[in-house]
Amino acid sequence: MDILLILFFFLLGLIFGSFFNVVGLRLPENIPFANDRSICPHCKRQLSWYENIPFISFVIQGAKCRHCKKMISFMYPVIELSTGILFALSYSLIGLNLEIITALLLVSMLMIILVSDITYMLIPNRVLLFFMPFFIIIRIIQPLDPWWLSILGGIIGITLIALIIIVSRGGMGAGDMKLFGILGIVLGVDKVLLAFFLSCMIGAIIGMMLLLFSVIERKQPVPFGPYIVAATLITYFYGELLLNWYFNLFL
Repeated sequence: MDILLILFFFLLGLIFGSFFNVVGLRLPENIPFANDRSICPHCKRQLSWYENIPFISFVIQGAKCRHCKKMISFMYPVIELSTGILFALSYSLIGLNLEIITALLLVSMLMIILVSDITYMLIPNRVLLFFMPFFIIIRIIQPLDPWWLSILGGIIGITLIALIIIVSRGGMGAGDMKLFGILGIVLGVDKVLLAFFLSCMIGAIIGMMLLLFSVIERKQPVPFGPYIVAATLITYFYGELLLNWYFNLFL
C-alpha cells in the first residue's frame, strides 16, 4: 500500500510540476495560461497533447522540439521530476495527516519560485499572496509548539532580510524578504534561522564554484531564490535532525 501511495504522489508531482513550469514562466510576464497548451520557446509552435506529457515527452523527443529541432530547456524535466520526488518524499516522511498539506503546498510554492527566479530573477508577489493564506490557516488549525512560533518566525524572517537589504543597500531583494516572512510562518523561529543560514552557505559555495569555473563574472547579479528553495526544503524535512545534531555537538 505504501509503495502505491508513494507512486501516486510521485505521479501527482510530475503532473503538477509541469503546471508549475508554466506558471513560473508565464506569470511574471503576464502571459495567459488558462486553457492554453504550452508552446516551443524557439519556434512558438503550440505543442500537441502528447508533447505535454510530464517528463516522458521530453525523453521521447530526445530533448528537442519535433518541429524546429532545437534543444528544449532542461528546466522542464528537472522541475517535473523534482516535484514528483518531493511529493513522494513528503508522503514518505510525513504520512497521511494534515501536515502533508503543508508539505505539498510548500513544495508547490518553492517550485514556482524556482522557475521564475532562475528565468527572470523575480519572485512574483502573486505567488506569495496566493499561498500565504493557506499557510496561515493551516498553522491556525495545526499550530507549532508553542503556537506563537509562527508569528515570531514570520516577523524574524521579514526583519532579518530587511536589515540585510538596508545594510547591503540592495544585496537581497524585497521578494526574498516577503518569502522569508512566509517561511517563518511555516517553519517557526529556529528553523527559519536555519533556512537562512543554509541558504547563505549554499549560495556562497555555489557562487565560488561558478566564479572558479568562469560561469559568472565577479559582481554579476545571480538569483538567490534557488539557494533559499534548497535550504528551505532541507530545513523543512530534516531541520530537526540538523538542529539536534548541532546542539548535541556544541552545547
